[in-house]
Amino acid sequence: MKVFVIGAHGQIGQKLVHLLQQSDRYTVRAMVRRESQAESFRQSGVEAVVADLEGRMEEIAAAANGCDAIVFTAGSGGHTGADKTLLVDLDGAVKSIEAAKSVGIQRYVMVSALQAHRRENWNERIKHYYVAKHYADRMLVQSGLTYTILRPGRLLNEPGTGRISAAENLSRGSVPREDVARTILAVLDEERTFHRGFDLTSGDTPIPEAIKNL
Repeated sequence: MKVFVIGAHGQIGQKLVHLLQQSDRYTVRAMVRRESQAESFRQSGVEAVVADLEGRMEEIAAAANGCDAIVFTAGSGGHTGADKTLLVDLDGAVKSIEAAKSVGIQRYVMVSALQAHRRENWNERIKHYYVAKHYADRMLVQSGLTYTILRPGRLLNEPGTGRISAAENLSRGSVPREDVARTILAVLDEERTFHRGFDLTSGDTPIPEAIKNL
């Protein structure tokens, strides 16, 4: 399975690309916004393409063509305004869903946000971010693609533990980015996660077992 990683230069994306590169089960194509980022991946033996989520859908489709799955782990980042969040986290995500359909990619994994599916639990301080995630997720659910939506809690840069909590609804929590990347890897061809979304935080259960218990 060749996996197209959107947001490959982000913190989760870089960890996921490394895991895919080391795997004997998957190959990877990294999508980035700048040629310098693509060249950095190529120097480490990773296939990389340049495309922009704020550009045309057809550009994303051409970049993804020939892959078997898409992972969306891009984001506008906390330093940008609400306008960029809508353009990247919502419209960019929807363009990538349309791109997947246009080139026949059926498998799609979305990195969302904890409790994005329940409006009453959104963080008021970054409500625009939750709006973007909520509706991008909705569009994915309605797309007809074989989707999985991961909704991680507050993201940490500390080393992963390989142990998580995964369930339809979890209270507030945090999780290392490394464990999010490992969980993405674990769900890619796990049929139990097809057409499902789940919250994800640090926990006591090894990732493979937590996924099988969903």
